[in-house]
Amino acid sequence: MQLTNKHSIASALAMASCSLLSQTVSATEPVPANDDWNVDAAIMYYGEQERVQAVEAIGNVQKAFGDSSLLDMKLVVDTLTGASASGAVAQSQEQTFTRPSGKGQYNVAAGETPLDDTFHDTRVQLSANWQEILNPDWTVNAGVYGSKEYDYFSLGLNAGVERSFNKNNTTLALSGAYANDTVDPVGGRPVALSNMVFRQDYDNDEAYQAAFDATRLEGDDTKQTADVMLSLTQILNRNWLMQANYGFSSVSGYMTDPYKILTEVDTNGIAQGYRYENRPDSRLKHSVFLMAKGALDSGVVDFSYRYNTDDWDIQSHTLETHYRYYFAPNFYGQIHLRYYQQQAAEFYQPFLKADQALPEFASADYRIGDMDAYTVGLKFGHRLSGGHEMSYRIEYYQQNPKNNGFDIPGELNNYDLFPAVKAIVAQVSYSF
Repeated sequence: MQLTNKHSIASALAMASCSLLSQTVSATEPVPANDDWNVDAAIMYYGEQERVQAVEAIGNVQKAFGDSSLLDMKLVVDTLTGASASGAVAQSQEQTFTRPSGKGQYNVAAGETPLDDTFHDTRVQLSANWQEILNPDWTVNAGVYGSKEYDYFSLGLNAGVERSFNKNNTTLALSGAYANDTVDPVGGRPVALSNMVFRQDYDNDEAYQAAFDATRLEGDDTKQTADVMLSLTQILNRNWLMQANYGFSSVSGYMTDPYKILTEVDTNGIAQGYRYENRPDSRLKHSVFLMAKGALDSGVVDFSYRYNTDDWDIQSHTLETHYRYYFAPNFYGQIHLRYYQQQAAEFYQPFLKADQALPEFASADYRIGDMDAYTVGLKFGHRLSGGHEMSYRIEYYQQNPKNNGFDIPGELNNYDLFPAVKAIVAQVSYSF
């Protein structure tokens, strides 16, 4: 069970989190007719080549109360299996690693990227949001959510207010969210940058267990996240609107991935041991999002750009577009293109050097390293009788980690230390 990877994959599946602020803020959606129930259901599959496989089921229900109140509830259940990169580097001989629980080991063949095969979990997430239109100019909303998996529990609140101006052509929105997460990793939280221990190095189980326990901290830990987002939506003319968002996020608490390690190598690139990673316990993030959306003669198109930066020195740029074309009034096709580029965190490094002093923070997690990624997708949908709708989506995603300037020693030059991650996302949705 892998904490940080788990949430990263869930995000890749849903392309949105349960937090109000991690989604694009938009103008108030129309409230369904009184006493109507609107139900959306979807099944999504995410599969990385020779790595993680995930299946996610999503149910969303909306219920109107009068002409101005709307209750929105969502249930998400997902399961993950497979293997994920541990952070260790390939070697010319077979490698052995202790499992996160300390109970057993797994082997990685010579020349192969070390993958931790303990990646499996089931997550259940529930959320509810209430929207109230106070008058033609003011709308408020508030919500709660909870998410539970084997080693992670999250509870959160969110609220927002929208103000319309200029005959509803301009909408200004302010929203906020707060989440408290409890982290209880399998085997316990590793001591920062401590050495991985192995059963074969000890005379008996008691001595090994004592050494393993010395690399672990007692009890669980927590993480708190506070988000604020300011959004402006402007209708430009009968066909086009634009949106601009600014988001601020403050995170504090336990942010280390307890399942990630770094290889400690000598000047020839040969492994001398493995150490558990360590990340800072605070993070401030800023984001800017710009989007233009237009209605064409036979379809809808949008273009967006997002910039993110934080005090870990991670900076990213995202360009994205969707184009939906209506082949007939009841049938459409949509293309999705996305490009992402990221600069590495200041403490990211693909390995440690045995002849150098240990840094305070270090992680070999490629997801916080230099990379670019792209997504290409197609979606088709058609309306059925009674206002029901079916849609089908298939996407290809590729992430390309890169070396951000590290000198690669000795035999490590013989291996791909930054392999591409390729994945397929498929979804079937039904609305009624």
